[in-house]
Amino acid sequence: MSIADKIKNFFFPNRCPFCNKVIEEKEIVCKDCISKFPINYFDGFAIGGFRCISPFYYEGDFRKGMLNFKFNDKKYFGKSMGILMVDTIKKSYGDLHFDIITAVPLHNKRLKERGYNQSEILARTIAEELNIPYTETLFKHKNNKVQHTLKGKDRMNNVKNAYKVIDKSLIKDKNILIVDDIITTGCTIGECAKTLFKGGCNTVCCCTLCKA
Repeated sequence: MSIADKIKNFFFPNRCPFCNKVIEEKEIVCKDCISKFPINYFDGFAIGGFRCISPFYYEGDFRKGMLNFKFNDKKYFGKSMGILMVDTIKKSYGDLHFDIITAVPLHNKRLKERGYNQSEILARTIAEELNIPYTETLFKHKNNKVQHTLKGKDRMNNVKNAYKVIDKSLIKDKNILIVDDIITTGCTIGECAKTLFKGGCNTVCCCTLCKA
């Protein structure tokens, strides 16, 4: 290891994306958090009947890690988290060939406030690991209320018709994997999947980091 790398590691050590502990340079997550990985990942459906998988449940250190990643400008955690999602994708969708990997988009106003789209970071990492093109397929034209402030049918109505396809020729007859950070009721990612399906793609599958 060069002197420059040693200095970098001293001031900016590699950290576990969930508990923030310092870990070895080549590690992705600490051994303590690995021991807490769920035995079974979530395998269910978003609204509209679109299959959705998630490797982690939104609790404990996994919840803390995602909140740090999403709201506390810890976007560098996204690469480790995205890599950890890949194994679940291979186990669940191994028999499918995806042409495109995409992400649930943020409204431009929300994107400017946060500075990055956490779902895009996850999706780009997954695309790189699986050697599948990442493509922006949707844009959010409706600056609706934040979903976690709503319940039940209000969530579904809140995201209804909030997304539009950027270019239908990009998704025509394609198999698409759409990525988000968390699935709660499945309204948001389900609405995105429905919009893509109506836009002319062949199949849409979903993947999130956590299931609430």
